[in-house]
Amino acid sequence: MLYNLLFPLADQVGVFNLFKYLTFRTGGAVLTSLVISFLAGPSVIRWLRRRQGHGQPIRTDGPESHLLTKKGTPTMGGFLILMALTLSTMLWADLANPYVWIVLMVTLGYGLIGFTDDYLKVSKRNHKGLPGKLKLASQVVIAVVASTMVMHLVPDPLSHALAVPFFKNVLLQLGWGYLAMATFVMVGASNAVNLTDGLDGLATVPVMIAAGVFALISYLVGHAVFANYLQIHHVPGSGELAVFCGALVGAGLGFLWFNAPPAMVFMGDTGSLAMGGALGAMSVVTKHEIVLAIVGGLFVLETVSVIVQVASFKLTGKRVFRMAPLHHHFEKKGWAEPTVVIRFWIIAGILALAGLSTLKLR
Repeated sequence: MLYNLLFPLADQVGVFNLFKYLTFRTGGAVLTSLVISFLAGPSVIRWLRRRQGHGQPIRTDGPESHLLTKKGTPTMGGFLILMALTLSTMLWADLANPYVWIVLMVTLGYGLIGFTDDYLKVSKRNHKGLPGKLKLASQVVIAVVASTMVMHLVPDPLSHALAVPFFKNVLLQLGWGYLAMATFVMVGASNAVNLTDGLDGLATVPVMIAAGVFALISYLVGHAVFANYLQIHHVPGSGELAVFCGALVGAGLGFLWFNAPPAMVFMGDTGSLAMGGALGAMSVVTKHEIVLAIVGGLFVLETVSVIVQVASFKLTGKRVFRMAPLHHHFEKKGWAEPTVVIRFWIIAGILALAGLSTLKLR
């Protein structure tokens, strides 16, 4: 909004020329969402406590320590993330850019699905929430709409193609099969982050790391000169998503202040589904879907651990892990929660560097 209101006045007021620069507006988005989180956080948490009473229901089949350390903690803290993210993005982004609205649509749409799921869990006092098929169908519908819009906006030959990292000019033309691919990426990323969100701060920092990486990727992909130099595919207008990514980083930092062990609030599906969907949508717009699987490799690993566990138990009656997702396996082995969280953060950081290397290794 500031860009649309103030930059046209740059000829009269020179300082408004700053709003021309994505780097300036991205920094502003980080600080704004962080401040909003700090200011609104205590009030939001108090409101959630009053409304929820006993807080998020804790699984009885989970790690035993959770029944003691996490009982009574309110959920739906993702509302704080979405509020800070949305307000900051609206303030600093170019609102005439369609990609900003598409990614916001996916983020808020998935956040609404997660909010409904969290509300049912809290009101019914069980951990089942929204029926799985309805939850998945809602995610697919939103992803299909968003993917179709992106395919019509991205210029040929990229619109229906999957870019392959490490190769200069390799595009896999999928035709309308790309719609299924893009939908899978958004839905898969959303649920992968959701599965990872099981310990205080575990999902938040890897999402911020991935958002930071995609802030750089979107800036480079949207800049014709840099894209040509790095020999990556140029998507005009995608650079504006750097502002969104900055807002996501700031919102995540602000939420982490209240979610640091011992957590004052959980993000719940409200936050995890939304942030995962945001990462998926950004990867589709910037044509870096495969790179997301590298940068977000921690989320992939957690998801694979669940798939392997379920498949093994159904086929052989035996479990590969003591408990899935993977972070619970290490808890069952005796690792302290902060140990699991920090080591997983380190893994996320290493994978982010690996994902960034794809920009130059071609």
